Amino acid sequence: MNPNLILDPVLRRHCRHGVIRTTTLQRLGIPPRTTYRRCQPGGPWTYLLPGIVLLARTRPTARQRIEAALLHCRGGGILTGLEAARRYGLRNIPPGSEVHLLVPADSQFRSPGFVVIERTTLLPDQRMPADVPTAPPARAVLDGARRIRELDPVLALLIEARQSGLCTVAELSAELESGSQRGTALPRAVLKSLATDLRSVPEARAAGVWRGAGLPPPTHNPELFGPGGDYLGRPDLWCDEVALAWEIDSYEHHYQRADYRLTLERNSRYAGAGIVLVQTLPSRLAKAPGAVATELRAAYEAARARPRPPLTMRHSNLS
Repeated sequence: MNPNLILDPVLRRHCRHGVIRTTTLQRLGIPPRTTYRRCQPGGPWTYLLPGIVLLARTRPTARQRIEAALLHCRGGGILTGLEAARRYGLRNIPPGSEVHLLVPADSQFRSPGFVVIERTTLLPDQRMPADVPTAPPARAVLDGARRIRELDPVLALLIEARQSGLCTVAELSAELESGSQRGTALPRAVLKSLATDLRSVPEARAAGVWRGAGLPPPTHNPELFGPGGDYLGRPDLWCDEVALAWEIDSYEHHYQRADYRLTLERNSRYAGAGIVLVQTLPSRLAKAPGAVATELRAAYEAARARPRPPLTMRHSNLS
């Protein structure tokens, strides 16, 4: 009888998600030389981290990487960052296999392979989704955002965290102020934008372009009504003093192609009401922000030069 088959039930009882320490294998009667041989190319097992083995010759799943990282910290780590945010259900997360763990400040664990060890004196109370010790949502999201170096992914992550109901802006801001200050410049700038009613990455980027154009502070996503109370639209940004609307129009971010007719009808209502409209594609916000700012200033001057139409603005109740 194949001795491997005899050992399989024993190994299953002593591993978690197919991951096990080499010391446990040795305690079960499998010597280090056997483990080493089985983890070589062509063997049935895989080394995930020093002293930690996956009992399969397959690409490890996210859960198996997490288990290996927790074993590395001997049960003293708390999952945080992007992998934790993914386990809370967020989708706008950059790809990667990094497993970020928080450990007590006096721990001596290092960061091997795909594991990032962060020592902290501010170890949070842990949650246990799917039996994994995990940092609270706001801490997990901001720990992930601090390790992103580009604006758009940070915008996407924090906007989704707010819109999904996982975290409020207040919770994120409080966590930002109380936690580590390393890598917080981008999250701090994004949270300032999220204090307004921004719904997408393009709208958040547009707010920055608007400020750069030197225009009066805009209103985000108000509801507009004509003199008779008829509904006109809900522009992304609105300058009420001159009745200037700015729409960040994109099939990808706001509507499907079948809804193009609705956009044309909206634009016709704007024109009939005397609203000066600027339309911009998201790609131009990233590639030519200076040119867009110039267009906005020109539209503002044109709107200011004519009498303001009798329109009513109401702050939207939508969130």
